[in-house]
Amino acid sequence: MTTDTHSNRSTTDTFGLDWLSVALILGGVLLLYYIVPLVSLFLSVSAGEILARMNNPTVVDSATTSLLSASISTAVATLFGLPLAYWLARTDGAVTKVVLAVVVLPLVLPPTVGGIVLLTVFGPGSPLGEAAITAGFPLTRSLAGVILAQTFVASPFVVVTAKAAFESVDQTLEYASRSLGKSRLTTARHVTLPLAGPGILAGVTLAFARAIGEFGATMMMAYYPRTMPVQIWVAFIELGLDNAYPVAILLVLIAATALLILNTIASNPWE
Repeated sequence: MTTDTHSNRSTTDTFGLDWLSVALILGGVLLLYYIVPLVSLFLSVSAGEILARMNNPTVVDSATTSLLSASISTAVATLFGLPLAYWLARTDGAVTKVVLAVVVLPLVLPPTVGGIVLLTVFGPGSPLGEAAITAGFPLTRSLAGVILAQTFVASPFVVVTAKAAFESVDQTLEYASRSLGKSRLTTARHVTLPLAGPGILAGVTLAFARAIGEFGATMMMAYYPRTMPVQIWVAFIELGLDNAYPVAILLVLIAATALLILNTIASNPWE
């Protein structure tokens, strides 16, 4: 009996190991599909040539615009997204599900459709857009347009990830704080937020990375000032692929930095 059990266990282990090998091989194909183009990008031009092109005023301007607008967009997404995430995490019912669906919708919409949706509200032909133009603060073809587009597509990352972080907090700790006479706001500030902090930071980091890489909605809302993704497209169309490399490599480096943050000081939501 012991021999049969041992034999069955060995067979299962071998079978499992074989399937792990198959999984690695199949998954490795996709992994190579990710890695090879990235390596090829960095090998396409010399480091000296890349550094020289990065001193180009258009590249500097696009990088400055992207970093500034993505920082503002992330701050706006965090300011308004965290309260919404907390509400979603602490409520339940049909209304909560509908609100969550609305939050997730920008993630599944094609970016260009997102841009069209925004133009119906903020474009020159809309009441709000016309009022903004009259006030000397146009909401399209401006930094404000870039921020509006980035916030629309990137803010769901803050809400969804922070919601998961809030839900992971043991509510008995919140109940204990409330039983000691602390208000809900005080409890949220001193108990919930610190415990959910790594997850919230992950959402903020993802939102920043998504905002700085946004292209479709930004093209619709604000072709100028050019962000890095828009500059990559313009350089590719007007001057060819080689001239798009510097900004593309800069974007890859920023994305890699965001990934480093996720895996060090933040809580990676996909681990």
